[in-house]
Amino acid sequence: MYLKRRIDRFLSDWKKDENRKPLIVKGSRQIGKTESIRKFAKENYKSIIEINFVTSEKYKMIAADGYDVASIIKNISIIDPSFRFIPGETLIFFDEIQEYPEIATSLKFFNDDGNYDVICSGSLLGINYKRIESNSVGNKTDYQMFSLDFEEFLWAKGYTSTQIDDMLQSMLTLKPFSKLQHTVLTSLFLDYCILGGMPEVVKRYIKNNTFEGTLEIQRQLIADYKEDIRKYAEGLDQTRIMNVFNSIPVQLAKENKKFQLSQVQKGARFKDYRGCIEWLEDAGMIYLCYCLNSPELPLKGNYDHNKFKVYFCDTGLFVALLDDEAQEDLRANKNLSVYKGALYESIVAEALVKSGYGLYYYKKDSSTLEQDFFVRTANNLIPLEVKSANNRSKSLSALVANENYSDIEFGIKLCAANIGFNNNIYTFPHYCTFLLKRYLKEKH
Repeated sequence: MYLKRRIDRFLSDWKKDENRKPLIVKGSRQIGKTESIRKFAKENYKSIIEINFVTSEKYKMIAADGYDVASIIKNISIIDPSFRFIPGETLIFFDEIQEYPEIATSLKFFNDDGNYDVICSGSLLGINYKRIESNSVGNKTDYQMFSLDFEEFLWAKGYTSTQIDDMLQSMLTLKPFSKLQHTVLTSLFLDYCILGGMPEVVKRYIKNNTFEGTLEIQRQLIADYKEDIRKYAEGLDQTRIMNVFNSIPVQLAKENKKFQLSQVQKGARFKDYRGCIEWLEDAGMIYLCYCLNSPELPLKGNYDHNKFKVYFCDTGLFVALLDDEAQEDLRANKNLSVYKGALYESIVAEALVKSGYGLYYYKKDSSTLEQDFFVRTANNLIPLEVKSANNRSKSLSALVANENYSDIEFGIKLCAANIGFNNNIYTFPHYCTFLLKRYLKEKH
C-alpha cells in the first residue's frame, strides 16, 4: 500500500524544472522518504541507480578516484556492472547518506554535468549536515520531509483535495461545519492524535480499520530512535541524550511546560545538557519552542535561547511512551486523561512545524499571562491558544485587547468547538490546524 504524500507533488515539479539541481531529502527515520523517492523514480526514469550506504558499505569507495561524474560512474559500474547510465533518463539515488556525507562533494560535478538526475536521502542528516552543506553549497536543492500530517492522513482515509478545500472555505467564510462533518472529523483527528503520522503505523490502521498492532509498531520505532542515539551520538554523553528523550512525556504533562533540567536529573547543569538537546533537534527527533522576549515582531532574534519547550517530532510516538494503563484508555475510550492538554498542544506544535512555521511561545514573568504559540503574516503577529475543550482564553483575550501590542490585531483559538468569531478571536476546531497557513494567506 502506497500512501499519497506531500512530497509527490514536489518531486513532480522538481522533475519539470529544466534547471533542477541535485536534490537532498531530509527528515527523521522511517517517515517514508525512500518509499516516496522509489515510486517517483519508477514512474519517471528508464534507469534507476539506487545506492544504500548502510546496506552496501562497499559503495563508500566510489569516490576513491575523485568526485567527478566519470570517476563516480566508473566505480559504481565496477561494483555492479548491471547498472545502466542513460543520459537524460537516469536517476541516481544515494540513500542513507548520513553514513557517507562526503558523497555530497560530487553534487557540484553532477550539477555541472547535467546528464543525470541525483536525489540524496537519509535519516539524521541534521547531525552531519554542516559537512554536507559545506561540500555542496549552491549545487543542490533541499526538501524537508516529515511524518504524515493530518491532511495526508485524510488522503489515506480516502478524502480528496476538493473536500479539504471545502474545509478551508468554511474557515474563510466562518461557516460552521455541519454536525455530521464536525463529529466525523473530530473522531478522525482523535485517531490521528493517538496514531501519529508514521507511515507503517497509519498503514496498519488503514488495513485493519482498528488500532490493533499499532502500539507495537510505535514502540519498535521508539526503540529504533534510541538505537540511533546509541549509534550516532559520537563525542556526547549518550546517557544524557537518552535522559532528555525519556523525560519529554513528563515535561509535557506539567502545568508549566517550560523545559526543566530538574525533571531530567537532579542537579543537572544547563551547559552540560544544551548539546544533548541540540543533538536531538538536529536528528529530527524533537522540536524546540522558544520563549519570546515580548509578543511583537520580528520573531527571529526576539526570543530567549535558553527558555524553551520540547515536543516530539511525532505525537504518536509521544503517546507510545505513556504507561500501559493510559494506552489502554486512549485506544479503547479515546480518553486523553491528564495528558489531554499536552496531547493537543503537542499535535498543534507538530502541525505548525509541518506547515513551515517556527515555534514560539510567551510567558510574562510578572503575571499569569502565557500564550501557547505565535505565527505571523507579513504585517501581523497572531497569538494561538490551544484548549482541550472550549474554555475561556484569558491570555489570548488580554493580548488581543492590549493596545501596547500593535502587531496583534486578532487571535486564533484551537479547541473542541466549531468555527466561530468573537471579540477579534477566531475559533477553529483542532483538526483545522494544518490549514492555518493557507487560511492566513488568503484571509489576512
